[in-house]
Amino acid sequence: MFAYIVKRLLGAIPTLLFLVVAAFFMMHLAPGGPFTSERPLPPEVLANIEAQYGLDQPLWKQLWDYVTGIVLHFDFGPSFRYKDRDVNDIIAQGFPISLTYGTLSFVVATLVGVSLGIAAAIRHNSWVDYFAVSLGIVAQALPNFIMGPILILTFTLWLGLLPGGGWNGGQWEYLIMPVIALSTSYMGNIARLTRSSMLEVMNSNFIRTARAKGLPARSVIWRHAMKPTLLPVISYLGPVFVYVLTGSVFVDLYFSTGGLGQSYVNSALTRDYAVLLGVTILYGALTILVNLLTDLAYAWFDPKIRY
Repeated sequence: MFAYIVKRLLGAIPTLLFLVVAAFFMMHLAPGGPFTSERPLPPEVLANIEAQYGLDQPLWKQLWDYVTGIVLHFDFGPSFRYKDRDVNDIIAQGFPISLTYGTLSFVVATLVGVSLGIAAAIRHNSWVDYFAVSLGIVAQALPNFIMGPILILTFTLWLGLLPGGGWNGGQWEYLIMPVIALSTSYMGNIARLTRSSMLEVMNSNFIRTARAKGLPARSVIWRHAMKPTLLPVISYLGPVFVYVLTGSVFVDLYFSTGGLGQSYVNSALTRDYAVLLGVTILYGALTILVNLLTDLAYAWFDPKIRY
């Protein structure tokens, strides 16, 4: 197992390097630049600014300096648009916020989705099953960029129960709507996947054998059916965690949480290459790490798997 983990981590290095190179050239191939606008600067001023940030160098030289700065000093460079701030400061300020409500959204989506799926499978073709399936379909049809405005209209403008935006240190009333907006659609997918997996497992031969031995229904479900039921769910949960973090872009815009998503969108609009690359690399590294943890959890749930 240890050799497998080391192999995966070493394999992540060329993957991240390819991600950096591809993102770097794609951003620089786009027309315009971080210091171009509707009112162009005088050529002398533009030349001095580009020289200060190293943008007058050949692309291969800019790429080499950027990669060496990350590898040697873990420095993503200065921001082109935020004065006197570098990318490390922007990530350090916004990422903990996005990670906080992103993790809460992931936990809520997993717990509610798995619970709904299990209840629907156990009470197959009952009102519980129909309710869980209907709720999952409705939740799946409402992505976060639709749920956000609906929640603000309902709980802020009409009912006046919750604040419409802000962070305020992460108090619970500021977390409710972002968590609901992020977790809803993934909760529906998890419920649907859990239900279908549980129904398949409950019709397996080893479940029928356990029932024939006279084991209680609770023991059959929790001791024998639960682990094989969760195997496909675990495979889905790894990408979901990354989707929740990247989906926080819309939540940051709608609820003004101050998370990393808002800086990411602003940097895309203003061609702030450094911030775009830094956040892209961060999300890429998180994707690789979460997929590794998912594989390890899959092996723990299914002892037949050996890496």
